[in-house]
Amino acid sequence: MKISAPLFAFILSSTAAFGADEPKTFQVGAFEFTRPAEWSWTPVPPALQAMRKAQLTVPGKDGGKAADITFFYFGEGQGGGVKPNVDRWLGQFPEKTGPERVEEKEIGGTKVTFVSVEGTFSSGMLTGPKTPLTGYALRGAILDHLKGAVFVKMTGPAPVVQAAEAQFQEFIASAAKAK
Repeated sequence: MKISAPLFAFILSSTAAFGADEPKTFQVGAFEFTRPAEWSWTPVPPALQAMRKAQLTVPGKDGGKAADITFFYFGEGQGGGVKPNVDRWLGQFPEKTGPERVEEKEIGGTKVTFVSVEGTFSSGMLTGPKTPLTGYALRGAILDHLKGAVFVKMTGPAPVVQAAEAQFQEFIASAAKAK
């Protein structure tokens, strides 16, 4: 089958535009993140863009349910601080199936607080209705910076989140070191 020049140009520009929607690197606050190739870029719905600055998807095993990684940045002196956010994240798991972990590290001069919890996740907006999701996990990181903290939260089925945990920590450490 022969493709006309205008059709070929359209296909090429459409492919380029699609690729442009999936950046390999992206900025959130003072930090530049490099997206692992197997994680996909997910456009943030316009209604959420005031708070949510980026979103990635970690594929599920064998086409199963995926995990989401969301990035929040509110600006200098905004976002409520580390402890209230850690407490809120842990509180999103009213039924825990294992220990919760909160660990502070200094990476490349950046204070990073890592959070880990598993159990039943109360999914939903802060003030809206909640949907309980059993067998879920959260891995979070708060990257502290004078220009404002960046909050990164991975939630999804526990096996998907557990399998991506080491890569998530490397992903966060890379951004923290590079700032």
